[in-house]
Amino acid sequence: MYVPLTTHLMRRTKHALILTCLLLAPDKTVKLWDASSGSLKTTLEGHDQGISDISWCQNAKYLASGSDDRTVKTWDIEQGCTVATLRGHTNVVFSVNFNPQGTLIASSSFDDSVRIWDFRTGRIARMIPAHSDPVTAASFNRDGTLLVSSSYDGLCRIWDVASGQCLNTLTLSTDATTTDPIVPVSYARFTPNGKFVLVSTLDGKLRLWDYVRSRVLKTYSGHVNSSFCIFSSFSVVGDKPHVVSGSEDGNVILWDVQTQAIAQIIPAHTDAVLAVAANPMRPMLATGALEKDKTVKVWEG
Repeated sequence: MYVPLTTHLMRRTKHALILTCLLLAPDKTVKLWDASSGSLKTTLEGHDQGISDISWCQNAKYLASGSDDRTVKTWDIEQGCTVATLRGHTNVVFSVNFNPQGTLIASSSFDDSVRIWDFRTGRIARMIPAHSDPVTAASFNRDGTLLVSSSYDGLCRIWDVASGQCLNTLTLSTDATTTDPIVPVSYARFTPNGKFVLVSTLDGKLRLWDYVRSRVLKTYSGHVNSSFCIFSSFSVVGDKPHVVSGSEDGNVILWDVQTQAIAQIIPAHTDAVLAVAANPMRPMLATGALEKDKTVKVWEG
């Protein structure tokens, strides 16, 4: 069971030494915090509008951020400065994700596209006209060969990174648990083993997809999600894997992956919880909420 560890405007990285700001940052900054003391270490400034998402490079030396100013920025953490500004999107950048090798960055945008950037050169490696509506997520699998994208058009697509070709399209219209032919997909990510995709939708459900066979294996419900794109994650408590998601009622929900039963409801915040991040090395969560709350809380299992 998760209990509060500390409360700051911050989010813990996998190395548990530096913490970063809440994903949604309307003040245009990225903040890094010392994990032991909770003191502010660095503020990264450079975006002209609010920041929608950040992603760590695997070596923890660099960050990528996506912004409403339509750019992706890469940052040198040690120097506290911008490495490059990646331009090309024609609408807000909603998500960013480093590949496991730290060589590519995927960004999704409300211009309906996914762009893959070469981190070393700062140039576009590939532009994918991925969807017919805003793209809410673009995330690499564990070896960086595949990319999953999600969109308000109700689709998730699996892409081959090397060729840019669509390998499969997942649509909720084939899922018997929904009667709506178009359910906006607010978030998607691969499972840690890369075999499945976890999909969040604005009908208040998360679905675990077998993307090879195009079928839903598990459905998780009990949280409130009809308006916002809420990030979800995976966490292990004891020896059991859990799906974790925020909720628009201020709670954080954990489900048993196999049984689909709710394992814990954490009354975490006073506003909608949009950001949830799990430490892959230990049972620890970080959660962040909207304007009425303005905190990131760290929880330990």
